[in-house]
Amino acid sequence: MDRRRVTMPPRIPVSPAQIDRVVTQFYARVRADPILGPVFAAHVSDWRPHEEKIGRFWRNALLLQRCYDGNPMQVHRAAGDVKPAHFTVWLALFDAVLEQELPTPLAQAWSALAHRIGRGLRYGLPSESTMADAPFLGEA
Repeated sequence: MDRRRVTMPPRIPVSPAQIDRVVTQFYARVRADPILGPVFAAHVSDWRPHEEKIGRFWRNALLLQRCYDGNPMQVHRAAGDVKPAHFTVWLALFDAVLEQELPTPLAQAWSALAHRIGRGLRYGLPSESTMADAPFLGEA
């Protein structure tokens, strides 16, 4: 049996440099966004490591590189202030950056994957009605 490493073709043929540009431009928009900016600011104090980590996430998802080992669902649930409705804003900002930074076929393919991931994260969070029924535990 041949045990040489088999290289899988990328899911979406973008370059690492394109991933880095998309991530950088996206988080610049997030920081300026009146809805997402405060949510992220509550959790991210040093943007460079965060952007590097998310770059690794996308390299894993798009290029099939094994360079990310986080658990996005766990992180978003543990944050406590990430709401399902935030993903609509997140995806709109992300799509705008993809359209700006990539050729249309690549932007559309990456967007489709981002929307699938966003749906999964959104459904994994407590719903707004569930959160409304939870006991109040202090200041927000």
